[in-house]
Amino acid sequence: MVRKKTLSSRQKAILKFIRSYLGENSFPPTIREIGAAAGISSTSVVNYNLKRLQEWGYLLRQKDVSRGLRLAADAPDLVPAGGVVRVPMAGTIAAGEPIEIGEGVFDEEDALELTRDLLPQHDNLYALQVRGDSMIDALVNDGDIVIVQHQQEARDGDMVAAWLSDRGETTLKYFYRERDQVRLQPANPTMQPIYVDPAVVHIQGRVLMVVRQLS
Repeated sequence: MVRKKTLSSRQKAILKFIRSYLGENSFPPTIREIGAAAGISSTSVVNYNLKRLQEWGYLLRQKDVSRGLRLAADAPDLVPAGGVVRVPMAGTIAAGEPIEIGEGVFDEEDALELTRDLLPQHDNLYALQVRGDSMIDALVNDGDIVIVQHQQEARDGDMVAAWLSDRGETTLKYFYRERDQVRLQPANPTMQPIYVDPAVVHIQGRVLMVVRQLS
């Protein structure tokens, strides 16, 4: 069977419930029981996810049989004890020259799932894919994904996603206040900082972590 690398939090919750239910009973749960456990009110949505799990080799289903569900013999326990954080992809951000907002829009269903032990701060998070190499000395490479906590304030030295309203562009840089200006500092010795009026700098969030994209 071909396994999908990353299941949604909903699909993981379904698998976790089915495993738990089978451990406590001698028969599998009903569709409605699965929906209630996973917070899904629509049986069609439950069936859609069960079909995907079956296609990917996590479940076995006996057609036209009530409670005809079984876990595949080698189906892993996919949900860590601490749970996962689902971080929505919000698009791309420039680590170089600022780029216009709206480029590289991701599908609404596209998201990263990370364990809570990696993200103790897990509220108001979103993810951005990096374009450019202005932050390479901060170990942020082109194609990496940064996890950002949404906030409108920044301290000197924070790595931030900043919207420059006079340009209608976003950029990923270190943030510093300098007298009557803001310095947006790259982490690449070949590139120059951006100096702007504080009035046009709108902080969109602070970078919490970097997810490296391996080929």
